Amino acid sequence: MSVLKEFRDFAVRGNVIDLAVGVIIGGAFGKIVDSLVNDIVMPVISTLLGGHIDFTNLFIVLGHIPEGVPRTFDALKKAGVPIFAYGNFITISINFILLAFVIFQMVKVVNKIRLMDVPPPLPVPEDVVLLREIRDSLKK
Repeated sequence: MSVLKEFRDFAVRGNVIDLAVGVIIGGAFGKIVDSLVNDIVMPVISTLLGGHIDFTNLFIVLGHIPEGVPRTFDALKKAGVPIFAYGNFITISINFILLAFVIFQMVKVVNKIRLMDVPPPLPVPEDVVLLREIRDSLKK
């Protein structure tokens, strides 16, 4: 029974609960940021660059293409043809860079809000100011 008691104590300890909440919130936040990048940022960038940005169909076929299989990424993958899919890597890398930039901007905004909530430092009491003046004059 001591093992069960230890496990219960471990599981209900604040750090484990905080970690569980963080993982759940992080998963939800990841979906929000993913939607922000895919549904808002990428369409704007695509429009600014004059078209649909999709590098997934950039690949090099490494094996034999069976007859009747179209030369598209999805069809070749389904057919089991080995392909060097560098375009998919480029797309995922661009998404990562955009995602990191969006998160960076969000953290900057949160930090500014936190700085606005910080109370100003308390004024130094007059007796401390007077004692500092006496100390400084004694040093001279």
